[in-house]
Amino acid sequence: MNAVTESSVVEAVTKQLFIGGKWTPASSGATFAVHDPATGQVLCEVADASVENGKAALDAAASTQAEWAAYPPRERGEILRRAYEALLARQDELALLMTLEMGKPLAESRGEVSYAAEFFRWFAEEAVRIDGGYAVAPNGVGRVLVTKQPVGPSLLITPWNFPMAMGTRKIGPAVAAGCTMVVKPAEQTPLSMLALAQILADAGLPDGVLNVVTTSDAGGVMEPLIRDGRARKLSFTGSTAVGRKLLEQCADKVLRTSMELGGNAPFLVFDDADLDEAVEGAMQAKMRNIGEACTAANRFYVQRGVADEFARKLTERMSALPIGRGTEDGVVVGPLIDEAAVEKVNTLVKDAARRGAEVLTGGTTVDGPGNFYQPTVLTDVPSDALLASEEIFGPVAPISVFDTEDEAVAAANDTEYGLVGYVYTSDIKRALRVSERLETGMVGLNQGIVSNPAAPFGGVKQSGLGREGGTVGIDEFLETKYVAVSL
Repeated sequence: MNAVTESSVVEAVTKQLFIGGKWTPASSGATFAVHDPATGQVLCEVADASVENGKAALDAAASTQAEWAAYPPRERGEILRRAYEALLARQDELALLMTLEMGKPLAESRGEVSYAAEFFRWFAEEAVRIDGGYAVAPNGVGRVLVTKQPVGPSLLITPWNFPMAMGTRKIGPAVAAGCTMVVKPAEQTPLSMLALAQILADAGLPDGVLNVVTTSDAGGVMEPLIRDGRARKLSFTGSTAVGRKLLEQCADKVLRTSMELGGNAPFLVFDDADLDEAVEGAMQAKMRNIGEACTAANRFYVQRGVADEFARKLTERMSALPIGRGTEDGVVVGPLIDEAAVEKVNTLVKDAARRGAEVLTGGTTVDGPGNFYQPTVLTDVPSDALLASEEIFGPVAPISVFDTEDEAVAAANDTEYGLVGYVYTSDIKRALRVSERLETGMVGLNQGIVSNPAAPFGGVKQSGLGREGGTVGIDEFLETKYVAVSL
């Protein structure tokens, strides 16, 4: 992609706040910069919302809620269907926009646009399947009528690592259920969400249903909305530390919450596994999105009999990955999101090395501009290394050895997190035993990718609350109402 094309896709995005169906500047006129993580250069400036802007967005959502809740479900679904088609039609330009602000290679960005669109298609079909119930009371005198209604105005906070898909995964069910929204995208990657807002408006979404506030002061702008009393739902994807703070704030007004938080995914390889398949799955689970994913394999546990061969094959694959700006042909590993991310990854690797881990490949930053870190494989990683307990969010694969199934499961569960785990084995009994014993909300069994719009995504323990996607995803935006009927 040449500079003219890059410039044109950035220029095509309206960089103001989207409130009540209108583009508007920040009340103070303030803006903040969006950077290209591959070069450090400023891509553009976007409106920096104030508390006043946030309240105006909630005003719009609250005033539109009753009308939107009464909107025919079929029409809500058709809006999502049109937006799905628009995303696919504009896949290349949206992918380039995403690569510029987030850094991932174009091929991955194209994949994310397609993945993001699928949430709109899925929930377009779910909009007309919101059901209820009718039953005779046990005493035979009355009737039990059960219906489902929209939760109400919802606050959606999305992360920078999947700037479009994490938006559609929340917006899709909210639209299908009949909820209005205030969306705050991550400061690092606001452009994909702003482009998505225009696509939904063009698809016929009524004014005030979706409101987008971009801001460099997430806490200052969102906390007053959480405590306002008119918002009835918060859906957040991000770190566990921030999630805890938001839960405390939500307790004030008893908001319904969905929390997709941090992960520390174990990747278990047993000695009866197909090693080539296991290495391929490891590459997917580790290197998708440059390792900047909550589902990324964070701890590799390999049975002793195959540990050396697995490490050798994984090292060969990791050391051969091309690094560079995501717009360049053939690049597989783009930059991390910012300098702080690079520093964190480097600190974790150095700590493991000091504690006795062996670095088989990588282990250092990349000279020159941009936030690059070499794909890294370590072996003999001790259990007290920071890598074993902290989410890496980078292209680093730490390998430890185990002997027994019980030892592997105990190590996998030895974490406060419980989002996803990966298991490679050809023994069906072992596969089921280990999958059931893992304290995670999801398991990748002989596969390295679990994300699927048709499946419930979410974790246990401190990896979150609730589920997104699947047939249960829309329930997070619905309240169940019971009506006692006397005959």
